[in-house]
Amino acid sequence: MGTLIKNARIVNDGGCFVGDVLIKGQFIERVDKSIEATPGDTIIDAKEKFLIPGLIDDQVHFREPGLTHKATIFTESRAAVAGGITSFMEMPNTVPNTLTQELLEAKYAIGAKDSIANYSFFMGVSNDNIEEVLKTDVKNVCGIKVFMGSSTGNMLVDDEHTLHKLFSSAPTLIAAHCEDEATIRKNTEDFRRIYGEEVPIHLHPSIRSEEACYKSSSFARDLAMKTGARLHILHISTAKELELFRNDIPLKDKKITAEACIHHMWFENKDYEEKGSLIKWNPAVKTHKDKQAILEAVKSGRIDVIATDHAPHTLEEKQNTYFKAPSGGPLVQHSLVTMMEYFHQGLFTMEEIVEKMCHNPAILFEIDRRGYIREGYYADIVLVDPHKKWTVSKENILAQCGWSPFEGQEYQSSVTHTIVSGNLVYEEGKLIDKSRGMRLQFNR
Repeated sequence: MGTLIKNARIVNDGGCFVGDVLIKGQFIERVDKSIEATPGDTIIDAKEKFLIPGLIDDQVHFREPGLTHKATIFTESRAAVAGGITSFMEMPNTVPNTLTQELLEAKYAIGAKDSIANYSFFMGVSNDNIEEVLKTDVKNVCGIKVFMGSSTGNMLVDDEHTLHKLFSSAPTLIAAHCEDEATIRKNTEDFRRIYGEEVPIHLHPSIRSEEACYKSSSFARDLAMKTGARLHILHISTAKELELFRNDIPLKDKKITAEACIHHMWFENKDYEEKGSLIKWNPAVKTHKDKQAILEAVKSGRIDVIATDHAPHTLEEKQNTYFKAPSGGPLVQHSLVTMMEYFHQGLFTMEEIVEKMCHNPAILFEIDRRGYIREGYYADIVLVDPHKKWTVSKENILAQCGWSPFEGQEYQSSVTHTIVSGNLVYEEGKLIDKSRGMRLQFNR
């Protein structure tokens, strides 16, 4: 017995064709233009729907352990599968920070118990835990995360000796948050002298400025080139940073790569007037010019993957004065449908969306048998109805925080089915809470 998906518009490997997919157990057994059902098969009619690989989100903050009043691995993986994300990689700035192998494995234990999606967790770096970082098992840990600029938590790494040792000896990919702390502190002091505690939210991109981003990103790029490190710079937010990345070689041959996040591709500085601190992120949402340059870089290949940086806080925490309102917001449930809006506008093809959100994360992190619709691969599959409209409201938000910067947004498309490692976990707006995802493995 298996699950047979019929009549789907299958988007995979740079093409699209109408066909069927047969799932047996955890795996895709067959992909063909027509597959006959056998007795006992569950049949899903996907006529007029796109069938795509499950999305792989390489940057989320699910807040567990220690910050479970904001979110948990269960609640946020629930929102993720509703948004078509079947695998996620979660960041180490939880409480306590994930700075030892023991703490890292404790998070994996929570994932095994509670995550509906497939999961992996980054090992964190501080100024004094480099020996612990070097113990990381590259076969079953997605990578190493370094904050080269403070953000949520207390994991700023600003010691150049530590950074050089990390970049010289890291056993696997280094994912970096790049904002120059000295520049941010100076800008903060300048604006605090003018406004006190009541700094207007629209000045956030002036405090966490283009200069702060470029100075840190270029330093990281240069250090990676010097040491030969495998560097992935997260959430690019400025046009200027794009000159640091290449689009003239295949992704598999790149040593330095870049990620764009949904909020930097959708919002711009004029939106602070309406959204206020709900769109306060680090790095900041910046100008229309920056947003357009990021969109163009995604298309051209200078930016390799699209992620969310999903980082929920309670609404009470967000509705605060500038310095008290934390940065971050919930995004996993709405990333794919937001990109589908650009599909409807003609800016991105389905093949490009799948490349940046499914194929490329699998290539970049060397994930074992995921990110594609291929026989013998794990059955991580999403069905999207491109013509099923809906509007984001508090009633249909699945993140624990209960709010979204996309509230009131009407989407043209809906995720109708999400299959994780062969298990149907989400169908037509309902979570089918009977299974758990798997720990991601890496071919390194």
